[in-house]
Amino acid sequence: MRRIALLTIAAGLFLPVLASAPAHAQATRTWVSGVGDDANPCSRTAPCKTFAGAISKTAAQGEINCLDPGGFGGLTITKAITVNCHEILGSVLVAGTNGININAGVADRVVLRNLQIQGLGPTGVNAGLVGVKIFQAGSVSIEDCVITQFGQQGILDQRTNAGGKLLVKDTVLSLNGGAGISVAGAATNNATLDNVRSYNNTFGIAVGNGNNVTIKRSDFSSNSTGMTADPGAQISVNSSAINSNATGVNGSGIRVSDSDINFNTTAAFAGTPTSFGTNRLVGNAATGTFNTAAQQ
Repeated sequence: MRRIALLTIAAGLFLPVLASAPAHAQATRTWVSGVGDDANPCSRTAPCKTFAGAISKTAAQGEINCLDPGGFGGLTITKAITVNCHEILGSVLVAGTNGININAGVADRVVLRNLQIQGLGPTGVNAGLVGVKIFQAGSVSIEDCVITQFGQQGILDQRTNAGGKLLVKDTVLSLNGGAGISVAGAATNNATLDNVRSYNNTFGIAVGNGNNVTIKRSDFSSNSTGMTADPGAQISVNSSAINSNATGVNGSGIRVSDSDINFNTTAAFAGTPTSFGTNRLVGNAATGTFNTAAQQ
């Protein structure tokens, strides 16, 4: 009897431990596939079908990978995560909503890599709204992406926290009804654009008061306005092209060096941007005023 009692007590000690164990632990790396199933554990051999299905099974600071090309649906990100479809195109096609929402912690890092994010045309009842909308995050890196045909912005950084960072690299933004990229945080945030192509949008890039943007090796052409900066916003441009827009550069907090500003049909400049030298201006309907005094 004493042996049975001891075994019963021992079994009872283990019951709370077993009861508290999670049914499915989150993985640091998960997988999606065009032929996957969101009921799967999102492993390489049993992938999920959508990003939304995979993110719930991916640990914070983990990574979602694509096994093969496919349409993986819209996504809301609320934690540090990397969505990496490098060398495998991951597609997000949405109607009447945003493609990807980012509402993570103020110190969280989010990476989007090699995605095609597409709205169903910039006009109409089913038009996608914003390609990537940032509500809150520490740093967001958007690399090797195509973001196109949204009714509003391709990328809208409207984060509420201060000190946020945005990197957009090797990315194309086209045919969006608003700005290709809008940096409009409520507090001071910093963005870097490297090898970005923003074509056929209303604005190639628009920057709101208190935000700072550095641009290099990029092209803002065939928009209504190539780039615009509100009072209190700053844009620094180097080795870039601002061609074939209506207005090339609009705003006084813009500094341009070693860039081409050509064939703009209304004016090369509106406001008084600053030239840091070696800019090339050809074929604009009007030039406007270019402040040549160096600014610190």
